[in-house]
Amino acid sequence: MKKIKVILKKSPIDKVKKHKLTLRALGLRKIGQSRILPDNPAVRGMIEKISYMVEVEENAK
Repeated sequence: MKKIKVILKKSPIDKVKKHKLTLRALGLRKIGQSRILPDNPAVRGMIEKISYMVEVEENAK
C-alpha cells in the first residue's frame, strides 16, 4: 500500500475549529511534525481540507 508523508507547516491558532480537529485526527500537533499515513481517499479528503496548513510528500517509505 502506498504511503504519504504529511508535514504541518502553519500554526492552527485562529483557524476554523473543524480544521483543528482534522489536524488532530491526522496526528499532527506541532509545527514541523510529520506523519506517514496510508494513501487512501479518507486521508486524502482530510488533507485537502487543510491543504493550506500542511505539505505532502508523495513517495514516503
